[in-house]
Amino acid sequence: MKIKELLTTLEEFCPLNYQESYDNCGLLTGDKEKNITGVLLCLDSTEDVLKEAVKLKCNVVIAHHPILFSPIKKITGKTYSEKAIIYAIKHDLCIYAMHTNLDNIRVGVNNKIAQKIGLTNLSILSPKYGILRKLVTFCPVSNANELRTALFAAGAGKIGNYDECSFNAEGTGTFKAGKNTNPHVGVKNKQHREKEERIETLYPYHIENKLIQALLKAHPYEEVAYDIYPLEIPHPGVGSGIIGEFKKALNEKDFLSLLKKNMKLSCVRYTPLTGKKVKKIAICGGSGSFLLPNAINSGADAFVTADFKYHQFFDAEGKILITDIGHYESEQFTPEIVHEFLKEKFTTFATRISKTSTNPVNYF
Repeated sequence: MKIKELLTTLEEFCPLNYQESYDNCGLLTGDKEKNITGVLLCLDSTEDVLKEAVKLKCNVVIAHHPILFSPIKKITGKTYSEKAIIYAIKHDLCIYAMHTNLDNIRVGVNNKIAQKIGLTNLSILSPKYGILRKLVTFCPVSNANELRTALFAAGAGKIGNYDECSFNAEGTGTFKAGKNTNPHVGVKNKQHREKEERIETLYPYHIENKLIQALLKAHPYEEVAYDIYPLEIPHPGVGSGIIGEFKKALNEKDFLSLLKKNMKLSCVRYTPLTGKKVKKIAICGGSGSFLLPNAINSGADAFVTADFKYHQFFDAEGKILITDIGHYESEQFTPEIVHEFLKEKFTTFATRISKTSTNPVNYF
């Protein structure tokens, strides 16, 4: 199986379009036309991780953090990222990064943390806008079911946990076929009136080319009429952070103990206790201080994240319990997400989670 087939499947699960503008997800090194010998999953594709991949005969390394992030003008081996890039090229390794796109999908990094600490009723904390579009098209009533099926198969019509969503209304379309046409209905040089269905359905913009190709292929008309509308509404399955609830409220000390145990932490930094019960929890794996206003406005009792600076802890103002569990620690289970996905999709190659710790921080 070629590497490009793996990447296509990964990008259907976690589209590159969902990454933040500053990010650098996707294939960073290597030839996607090569056959897969094995896949190693990790947080950081350091040189030690790449050596582990070579030892395990894995020629694909899927990392959370991009080893190529800031622009590099020279590759001389002076930095850890340059060393890794040189090693990857020498050993013909493909490095692929799933970073903020994996953060932003509903079943991504934040969902994994929520699973680990036992939250239910999960939803996106800060949904993204501008991702959804609406397709409107018209076709003969007799062809409507076939056309809808093709659009749904191409990825349209998904709203939350519902599939095959559309709105349909009947009306009358008119057209006059020219002399160089081959009309599906009607005759040349005479206006034809056809009973048609108007089909409306939503889709995420990253599948637009695929969807239009499916529309043109399945539609019976030579000239297909369709409209595309950008929608400024939130996508319920894409965005920053997650919010969920415990089935039963905990006191703050018990919550901190549960968090420390289930996330395998050596320590937790947190703001002064509020004295309130903890039930509703906001989560953002990695650096999440930018979501503190969202967490407070959501009514969360606690916020689980990382990389809070000293003065940012004051911003809790007694309204919420901020818990900083560490960047690496908040994302340490991220490779499990990709492992579970690939294990279900493919059985033709080995998929392993790296045993090399890449945490640059130690605690005494």
